Amino acid sequence: MSTLSPQLERTARRRAGMKMGWFIHAGVYVAVNLLLAALSIASGRHWAVFPALGWGLGLAIHGVVVFMVAGGSVYENLLERERRQLAGAQKDPW
Repeated sequence: MSTLSPQLERTARRRAGMKMGWFIHAGVYVAVNLLLAALSIASGRHWAVFPALGWGLGLAIHGVVVFMVAGGSVYENLLERERRQLAGAQKDPW
């Protein structure tokens, strides 16, 4: 059982779900591209590199969003910076 507050529990579950989604995406990418590579080699042409590169770019962008922006330190740092700015704006300058 979790001892986190409901808000933190929701955030933890959302982040874990996002990361799990990326791992599933990566697994499907590897499986499908292995199959495409086998078909490409069997046909005598090397066309499978093109879908691998295109999909690989999408997987890389997905990874950046999941691990660096939405659930990682970049997002947390930006959020903390905004909180500090808003807290400073609420203070009376006089």
